[in-house]
Amino acid sequence: MSDLDLNKPSTFNPNQNTRTAQNLKDQAADAGAEMKHRAGDALRASTDTARDKFKEAADAAKDVASGTADQFQDQAREKQRSGADFIERFAGNIREAARAFETDAPFAARGVNHAADYVEDAAEKIRNGHLRDLVGNASDFAKRQPAAFLGLSVLAGFAAVRFLKASGSDGTSSPSRSKTADR
Repeated sequence: MSDLDLNKPSTFNPNQNTRTAQNLKDQAADAGAEMKHRAGDALRASTDTARDKFKEAADAAKDVASGTADQFQDQAREKQRSGADFIERFAGNIREAARAFETDAPFAARGVNHAADYVEDAAEKIRNGHLRDLVGNASDFAKRQPAAFLGLSVLAGFAAVRFLKASGSDGTSSPSRSKTADR
């Protein structure tokens, strides 16, 4: 006999069909709510993971920046010390120049010695101080002693050029220098 027996009366029950439809509807709603809940959980988990990764990246960047800042500060301190040493040597050169003026122009020698004292003080402040303090002190000195400041600026310029030429030369003359020296 086949599944479809035309002689047999049908057992169609409209109530049963309504219950089955309602049951399917409830199951679909439950499945949708479950999917929504799981999607929310997945979103929260990925948000937490992303937040943790961003925090790790930010911490790593802070560590790198801190290390770089420390290296920069160490290099700046080293340059500060070498600059102070150079300025101290420059003050010694100024004192030598003052000795040359002592017999012919003692007044000028005293002024130059005063400038050398200021340069030595500046070297000490550079070695132990902060750049803001140095700029402020130089500005104050320039206001109080404009002529001395101008003279020191010129001397510093000459000394800087001399220092740069001396540090750039390795003791051997280049071929182009030899040709110009022969002429």
